[in-house]
Amino acid sequence: MKLLRVGEPGAEMPAVLDEEGAAYTLTGLTTDIDGTFLASGGVDRVRQALAEGSLPRLDLAGRRIGAPVARPGKVVCVGLNYRDHAEETGAAVPERPVVFMKDPSTVVGPYDGVRIPRGSVKTDWEVELAVVIGVEARYLESPAEAAAHIAGYAVSNDVSEREFQLEYSAQWDLGKSCETFNPLGPWLVTPDEVGDPQALGLHLSVGGEVRQDGNTKNMIFDVAYLVRYLSQYMVLNPGDVINTGTPAGVALGLPGTPYLRAGDTVELSIDGLGTQRQTFTHA
Repeated sequence: MKLLRVGEPGAEMPAVLDEEGAAYTLTGLTTDIDGTFLASGGVDRVRQALAEGSLPRLDLAGRRIGAPVARPGKVVCVGLNYRDHAEETGAAVPERPVVFMKDPSTVVGPYDGVRIPRGSVKTDWEVELAVVIGVEARYLESPAEAAAHIAGYAVSNDVSEREFQLEYSAQWDLGKSCETFNPLGPWLVTPDEVGDPQALGLHLSVGGEVRQDGNTKNMIFDVAYLVRYLSQYMVLNPGDVINTGTPAGVALGLPGTPYLRAGDTVELSIDGLGTQRQTFTHA
């Protein structure tokens, strides 16, 4: 299934797409798609209601699509998780996952505008596979346990300001937590529909020019490993988001470092998870 949230910011309604792409409202089942919904068996209730044909149809024409999960408790990010990306940025290939946090308020809809921070000269893009937690994960004993704790997957743009990130602080947070810096969606796609999360193509273009063309098979640390690893150091709660890293092709590693400017349009997609499109403006 594909779960989504439709409506203006702060007033989104929960919805679902069936196999034919028809949309149905979930307002009779839940007030939102959030941690409480995921932890309480919400996905199974939606699946049953779809099978019964009891959900009202929803016309998506002209409606804004929000992030598919209401504001997560935390956004955990993994840096340098593709060997080619580490190499293009001049960083050592990590022996353990590089982990940092991103302000959850950065999460916006997949087609919302992104604001280039005041004073920024190095705003960059990063297409990433996002993992959404569905069941509390703490001290998992093996990567094999990870699957039972994942609600689904989504497209994420881990927008970054490289000067803020790399030159202003020893921590990365300043360059990662600027407003609107994490478009998410359009859908939360359940694992049964995604199949193997390590066999997904990732694509990103700027102004129609291809910049990133990678595949999750090239992750250094795969999804199951990351969920297990992170659970050793923090409790992963339902609704939490994990950004799993980006392949090569970011502005930081390209000749001429073509960072984003106001008016630029970025389009990104992951196989089976949908497409995002953002236009960048001044904050």
